[in-house]
Amino acid sequence: MPKVTIHHLEVRFQVDGDDGAVFTRLFNKHIQAWARLYEDQCARAQHTQGERSFGDGEVHL
Repeated sequence: MPKVTIHHLEVRFQVDGDDGAVFTRLFNKHIQAWARLYEDQCARAQHTQGERSFGDGEVHL
C-alpha cells in the first residue's frame, strides 16, 4: 500500500462541549479502524507472498 502524506487538513464541525475532545475521540476511533484494515491488508499480502514462494527453492535429489 502506498504511503499517504496529508499536507493540509481542515476539519469543521459544530458540537456541544469541548470541540478538541470530540475531535480527538472521533479521530482516534477512525484512525484505529484504518490501522486495523491496513494491518490486515499487510498480513494478507505477506501471506500471499509466502504462498507464492513455495517451489521457488532449489530441489536436491
